[in-house]
Order: sequence, then structure tokens, then C-alpha cells
Amino acid sequence: MNATPNADPAELAKFSDLAHRWWDADGEFRPLHQINPLRLEWISSLCPIKGKRVLDVGCGGGILAEAMAMGGAHVTGIDLATKALRVAQLHALEAQTPNLQYQEISVEALAQEQAQNFDVVTCMEMLEHVPDPASVVRASAALVKPGGWVFFSTLNRNPKSFLFAIVGAEYVLNLLPRGTHEFAKMVRPSELASYCRSVELDLRFTRGMAYNPLTRRYWLNADTSVNYLFATQKAVAADA
Repeated sequence: MNATPNADPAELAKFSDLAHRWWDADGEFRPLHQINPLRLEWISSLCPIKGKRVLDVGCGGGILAEAMAMGGAHVTGIDLATKALRVAQLHALEAQTPNLQYQEISVEALAQEQAQNFDVVTCMEMLEHVPDPASVVRASAALVKPGGWVFFSTLNRNPKSFLFAIVGAEYVLNLLPRGTHEFAKMVRPSELASYCRSVELDLRFTRGMAYNPLTRRYWLNADTSVNYLFATQKAVAADA
């Protein structure tokens, strides 16, 4: 295994600098707070998480991880941004969230330690921030049990996505801090589907996410041209 973590130091620093604002629902991470119920409902509708072992890859300050734990899952959240993890741990302690633990470890390293140990793996808004997204997909597939689910959400790479997710969200509407996303790191659905196929993750469902700046409302739809979500399921061996 490559000893160099699949992480961009500048990306880690960016999110660490904002870590203290992670749980401010009106701050820089407001969009994550607003879309979290949508993500959680979609995941739960396809794979009820209560009682399941769930891994949240790139958990940041723990918004999704904590919500899944409160929903009855046994959750492990992992990230390489130290400050964000400390914020996640502190918030879980204050909220007395059950069945939730955090680790500062890469998904690739965890895959070597806990292969096929999770029923569900989530990797949301993370692939567009790492140098090698295919490596994250590969490790996520290794961590989930056969028949288990792996959920991804990320940003498409096309002119519309550049206009909406970078120019609109970061510079016009100020929904996100400027510099949050780099266009070159965004991942086309065809690319993500290829990564998934190569590690026997079967693509089951896709959804897009839309936003109305007038009503400040998000919703899921069928348009994957900007933000999109994948629900994949690990293949079960024929002789199993």
C-alpha cells in the first residue's frame, strides 16, 4: 500500500480552519445542515440503518455520522482533518450521541484493518476533495460486506456545474466559502460509475440535488448535472 495518504494537505487545512464553525447551522456549513435530512432519508429508504454497522468516510465535523447514530446505527466516522474530528467528538459528547466513534485514519488504511466489516459505507461530498477518488471507491468497496450498500455524493464536472456549484454557490450566493471546490477535481457520473464497476459495486440508484436560491430550499430529483448521489451495492459471490 502507498504510505502517502490519499489527501490534499491544502484541502485538510481548509476544512480544519473552519472546523469551529461546523455545527453553526447559519454559518459556512449551512448547506450541509440543510441537505443532511435529504441524504439521511434517501439512505434509510434504500437500506434501513437501525442496528447496522455504518462507516462514514470523510465525516468532517460529524453532521451525517451523528444523525445516523441517532437513527439507531452503530457508526464509525473517519477523517484526516484533526480539528474537524475533534469538533465531531466534542459535539457527540455534548449531545450524548450513542453508538458513535471517530478515528483519524484514511479509508485505505482502514480497509486493510477492517475488510468487509460494515453493512453500509457512506462517502458524501468527499470524492471531489481528494487526489485519487478511485482509491476511495476501491477502499470503500473493500470495507463493506457482500450485499452491503455504499453511498456516494459528489459534484459533476461540466460547464453547468462550474457555473452553479462554483460561480453561483461560492461567489454569487455565498452559500460556501470561496475556494471550497476545484473544478478539475469534480467527478463525472460516468467516471464514478466506472470506478464502482471495477470493484464490483453495482449501481442501483442515482439522484440529483437541486437548490432554489429564492426559497433557500434543497430537494432531490432526477437531474445529476450538478450535485448527484449514487447508491451502490456490493456484489455477492455466486457460490455464497
